[in-house]
Amino acid sequence: MNRKRWLFAPLIALCVACLLATNAAWAVGGGLAPGAPGNPSVWSYAGKQGIGTSYEQYVNNRYQDGGPTNTISKVWFSLAQGIVTETAYGDIDHAQLKDLQLLVTGNDFLNEERVDTDSTVDYLHKDSDGRPLSPAYRLVNTAKNGKYTIEKHIFTDPDRQTLFTRVIFTANEDNITPYVLTNPHMNNTGNQDVAFVNADSLNAREGEMVYASIKSSEPFVKTSAGYVGTSDGYQDLSRDRTMDWTYDYTDESRPGNVAMMAQLPTLNAGETRTFDIVVGFGNTYNAATAQADGSLEEGHDSLLAKYNGEGSAVGWEDYIASLSNVPAMIPNTGDNGKELYASAFTLKSMEDKTHAGAFIASLSVPWGDTVNADSFATGYRAVWPRDFYQVAMALFALGDTQSPLVAFEYLPQVQVTRNTPGNNGATGWFLQKTHVDGTLEWVGVQLDQTAMPIMLGWRLWKAGILSDSQISDYYRRMLKPAAEFIANGGQVNIRYPGSSSFNTFDIQPPLTQQERWEEQHGYSPSTTAAEITGLVVAADIAQNAANDPGAAAYYLQKADEYQRNVDPKMFTTSGPSTPCSNPGEYFVRITPDGNPNSGSIINDPNNFSRNDERRILDGGFLELVRYGVLKGNNPDIAETVCALDNTSVSDDARVRYNLSFDGNQYPGFRRYGFDGYGERVNDGSNFRGQDSNQRGRIWPFFTGERGHYELAAAKANNGGTISDDQVAQLRDTYVRGMEYFANDGLMIPEQVWDGVGANATHNYTVGEGTNSATPLAWSHAEYVKLVKSLTDKKIWDSYDIVKARYQN
Repeated sequence: MNRKRWLFAPLIALCVACLLATNAAWAVGGGLAPGAPGNPSVWSYAGKQGIGTSYEQYVNNRYQDGGPTNTISKVWFSLAQGIVTETAYGDIDHAQLKDLQLLVTGNDFLNEERVDTDSTVDYLHKDSDGRPLSPAYRLVNTAKNGKYTIEKHIFTDPDRQTLFTRVIFTANEDNITPYVLTNPHMNNTGNQDVAFVNADSLNAREGEMVYASIKSSEPFVKTSAGYVGTSDGYQDLSRDRTMDWTYDYTDESRPGNVAMMAQLPTLNAGETRTFDIVVGFGNTYNAATAQADGSLEEGHDSLLAKYNGEGSAVGWEDYIASLSNVPAMIPNTGDNGKELYASAFTLKSMEDKTHAGAFIASLSVPWGDTVNADSFATGYRAVWPRDFYQVAMALFALGDTQSPLVAFEYLPQVQVTRNTPGNNGATGWFLQKTHVDGTLEWVGVQLDQTAMPIMLGWRLWKAGILSDSQISDYYRRMLKPAAEFIANGGQVNIRYPGSSSFNTFDIQPPLTQQERWEEQHGYSPSTTAAEITGLVVAADIAQNAANDPGAAAYYLQKADEYQRNVDPKMFTTSGPSTPCSNPGEYFVRITPDGNPNSGSIINDPNNFSRNDERRILDGGFLELVRYGVLKGNNPDIAETVCALDNTSVSDDARVRYNLSFDGNQYPGFRRYGFDGYGERVNDGSNFRGQDSNQRGRIWPFFTGERGHYELAAAKANNGGTISDDQVAQLRDTYVRGMEYFANDGLMIPEQVWDGVGANATHNYTVGEGTNSATPLAWSHAEYVKLVKSLTDKKIWDSYDIVKARYQN
C-alpha cells in the first residue's frame, strides 16, 4: 500500500532546514519549542485492524466503580497501519491521541513505523480452536528494509485509565535506535494542545480539562516536545538521523498541533529489548501520571490476565461465556466461530461507559487521514438510532439480554421533546445523529429511526425482558409519542446545531425527510417497511399492555394504509428495460412525489449526479421481506431482485458485483446505483465531500441482507420449511462471503474495494476494506444476525405479528 509519510515530512524537513539556517537557537536543547501552532491537524486512517477496551459489568444497568469489575476503565483504542490510533478516554467520542508509533534510525535510514514496515495482526488470547477470547492484540511489524522487527501486545488496564503496550524490539544490524513518537488530539481536537516533557514522561493537555502522560519501563534517553511539521521529532531526525532537539514544552499561550518524542536505548545486531509503554489519562497531571505509574508497577502479565478474565478476574472471557446462543451458532459460521467471537466483543466495545447503552456506529472518522481535526468532530463515533438498533438486536441474538435492555433505556436521551434544545416543532421523533451524551449533531428526520426504538421495545417485551408494566410505562413516555409521529407526522421546527437556521420540514408519513442513507426525501421501501412494523407493534403494546385500544386501532389503520400503498407509491412499471420476467418493473430506491413512474430527478449530494428515479436501484426493498410486510416469494420482490442483480449495466448504475475468494464467487452490493459516497475514480484517493469524480463501493452488510432474503424466499417457496442442505448453502455463500470481507483482525468494513476506476493511491485489492470506516458496527451486527437466522431457520429480526397481518 502506497502511503504518504507523516504529514509530508520530507518536504517539511527541507523547510525546517531553511529555518535552521537563520535560527540557530532551534538546534539547542531545553526550553520552549518554536514553530507554533504547527501544521493543520488531521485524523487517522479509518481502516482499523482492531479496536479494544476493557470489559466492564453493569451495576443496576449502569457502569459504576466498585462492582464485579472494580474501577471502570474508560479507555478505548484502535489499530491501523500497524500502530495505535485514536485512543479515547472519558467518553468514547472523545479521542485523546491521534497516534502512537515508533520511529527507527540506523546507519543509513530513518523509518516511520506505519509506513516502512509490513504489519500483521493477531489476537493474544484464543481458545483451542483459534477463536479470539478478548480484544487484546499482537501486532508484528517487520521492517521493509529487513533491519528490525517490532512486536507489540496492546490492551487496556481494566482497573485504570491506561492504554498498555508491550514492545519487543529486535535489531538485525548494529546501531538501531527506536524512538516513541505521539501526536495527541486532546479532548477530541488536534490544534488546542499543550505538550511538556520530563526525563521520564511525555505529557499533553488541553486546557485544564484532560491530561495524558506517556511513560516507559525502559528509561528514556532523551525527550522533546514540539509542534507538528515545524519542531516535532520527525523533523529533527529527518535532518541527520540524530535527536538534537530536546525542547521541554510548547507555548502555553499558543496551543496547537503538538507532538512529543522520546529516544530509547540503541540496539546492536541480534539484540532484543522488551519494554512497556503506557499512556495514562486523567483530569489532572497528577491523576494521569498516577494511572501510568500504577499500570507499569502492576505489569504486563497481571493486567493482561485481568483484561482477558482469566482465573478469578472478571473480563472478556466471562462476557463471551455469557452469550448463551453462541455455541449453537458456531456450526453456521464458515470459520468455526472466529468471526462470531470477534463480532461479539467488537460490538460490545462500541458502547460508551459514562452513558451506558450508547452504542456508536464505528470507532473511526471516515477517510480520517485527510479530514481536518482542528475542531471537535465525531465522524462515526456517534449515535444513530438505526445503527444502534442493529447493534442491540445483534447482541440480543448472541444471547446478551442485558445490553439491549440498557440500550433501550438510553433511547429517551435522543428523542425529540419540548425540552430538546432548539426545538419549537413536532415531537416524538428520534434525532438523526448525536454525541453519546445526547448533544445534537444532525437533525434530519428519518422515520425508520423513529420506528426502530418501538420495534426494539416490543422485542424486549415479548422476550420477557420488559414486564407489562415496564413496557406500558415506556409506551406512555417514549413509544406512543414515536408512534403518533409515524402515524400523523407534523411540522418539524428545530435549529441546526451551531446555526441560526432551522429544519422546518413538514413530515407527512410515510414520506420521510431522509431515508436510511440520509440523503433523499420521499417514499422509501426500506423506511416504509420500518414504519409499518413500528405501528403494528405499537398497536400490540397499546392493546395488550397499555390499555389504549383507541390508539391501537388507529395505528393499525395507518399501517394498513401504508402497506396498501407500497406498490402504488414505490414500484415502477415504466423503468429502463431489465432482463427479467416483466422488464422495467421493480421497486425504486426512493420516489420524491409518490409516483414511481413520473421520472422525478434525484440529485446525489456526494457526486452531483442527476438521475431519473427509475434508474436508481438499491437493496432497501428487501426490508419489506425481512420485517414481514411482504412474503419472500412476492413476485414484485422477485422482479426487483432480478433487476438489482443485472450486471450488464454500466458501472455507474450497477449494484451487484461477484467477488472471488479462494476460487469461489461471493456476491457484493453497492448501496445504490450512481452512489458517490466513496473513493475517487481517477486515482482511488479518499472521499473528499461533494465531488463529481467519486464512487460508492461495495458494502459487506448487503451480502448479509441478501442472505436473509434468500432464507425467506427459500422457505416461502417450500411451504415454510427449509432443509439443512439449503441452510448450509446459504451459509457457504453469504456468511462465508462476509467473513472474507473482514480483514486479518476480523474487522468487517463499511466498504470494500470493487475494482472500478484507478487505484494508485492505496493499491487496494478487490474485496479489501477501504479507508471509509472499519469496523462498522452495522456490518458486524448483520453478520451476527445472519448466523442466528440460519441457526433458527428463521429471520432473527422479522416480526411474526406483521407477517400474520399481511401475509395471510
